[in-house]
Amino acid sequence: MTIPIDEDLLKKVAYIIGGEEAVKVVMTLKDLGEATDDQILANNNIKLNEVRKILFKLYNYSIVQCDRHRDEQTGWFIFRWRLQPDQLIGFVKNQKKRIRKIIETRLNYEKNHDFYYCNNPNCDRITFEEAMELIFRCPNCGQPLKHFDNKKIVSALEERIEILDKDSK
Repeated sequence: MTIPIDEDLLKKVAYIIGGEEAVKVVMTLKDLGEATDDQILANNNIKLNEVRKILFKLYNYSIVQCDRHRDEQTGWFIFRWRLQPDQLIGFVKNQKKRIRKIIETRLNYEKNHDFYYCNNPNCDRITFEEAMELIFRCPNCGQPLKHFDNKKIVSALEERIEILDKDSK
């Protein structure tokens, strides 16, 4: 049974993993069904070591699989690569979970800290504890620090988590 491949999703995932060259590699695999790295190389203007590097990156994310056979004449291993389209959705779900954890960590940090800022665009905001140690003077420009309202940041992070949660259902 052949699983239909969502070409747009395949291209996006390949791009995330390995850039434009990875897109070329997966599209070649999609067209050929199964191929050796030499066959992929012949269909693209990419160096052999780059093709192999991309294939192993895709393999690490289970986007492609390979079968290894020994060439009877040379004794070298020949790898035959093919796509695993059923793994694309799993990859996307895992990335969303990972991103959600990162956003959630940032949200907790924003909610659990009070921030101060000098209103200079070249300076960073700092936590209350750091501001106290600096006697409420910016360590970068020396200006007095004022309270920074991070409600917009908190709201934006909560929105992103909500969007990711809706997509996961």
